Amino acid sequence: MKHLFVFGKNRFGLAEPRIGSAGILGLVALLAMGPPSAGVAQQAAAAAAEDTGLITEETTSPGASDAEALVEVADPPADPLVQLVRPGASVELDDLMWLHRPIVVFADSPADPRFHEQMERLTDGAEALLDRDVVVLTDTDPSVKSALRKKLRPRGFMLVLIGKDGGVKLRKPQPWTVRELSRTIDKFPSRLREVEERRGS
Repeated sequence: MKHLFVFGKNRFGLAEPRIGSAGILGLVALLAMGPPSAGVAQQAAAAAAEDTGLITEETTSPGASDAEALVEVADPPADPLVQLVRPGASVELDDLMWLHRPIVVFADSPADPRFHEQMERLTDGAEALLDRDVVVLTDTDPSVKSALRKKLRPRGFMLVLIGKDGGVKLRKPQPWTVRELSRTIDKFPSRLREVEERRGS
């Protein structure tokens, strides 16, 4: 007799029904650990693919042929977290101009409770942020002296919203909700034009 077992695997290889905030923050911490190489980006994408994929394993009863054993991996959809969150250590804001609205989340340590709270809020609202062309950049290591830190000069925790034109639109010393950020972005003239263009197309 054949038995089918289906497991949802998270990015840490453990069978779980869904990823909790610890898993999300684990990915964020990995991405925030310094200048990424192409290999790190590929690993993050592979981990995200593994996160949403279903692995089906077929086991057979004694005496069944090896040809009957089957392992299938479904093609997973793109993980919105991989599209949304990026390490800020090697990002140049000029490269994002007119393409994205960066939200930069600074902290002096990835263990800062405000950083945890902010990242949970942002990742929970990933779809709404991606719809507004937002990319989240994280920087939790002051010793690196990244280009983002030199330009924006944060002190401890800071949330910075930057427009597509490269201008700083908002600075907050405390976590903000996706709803608050979305309302602010939706008042930008560039966002209003985008909405009108999408309605007309």
